[in-house]
Amino acid sequence: MQLVKFKFYTIDLTKIRGRGEFRCPECGVEISPDDETEDYYTILETVTKGDQLEYMTLRCNICQSQIYLTGFQLLYRTR
Repeated sequence: MQLVKFKFYTIDLTKIRGRGEFRCPECGVEISPDDETEDYYTILETVTKGDQLEYMTLRCNICQSQIYLTGFQLLYRTR
């Protein structure tokens, strides 16, 4: 039996440029909120507080890394 090691990363969306797209910290594939195909990532969990998104966990479908996304509060301040 072979053990598979998963890598975990945290990305704060308030610290990146652009419109929410970023590169997987492990393999470099671009992950974009505009990509609805789930070819490159799968949403594992979304957590809301009231009606606002608090955080989201994704899995990169290329390298299997799990990415914890924070910083969604910025979305609600600009409305």
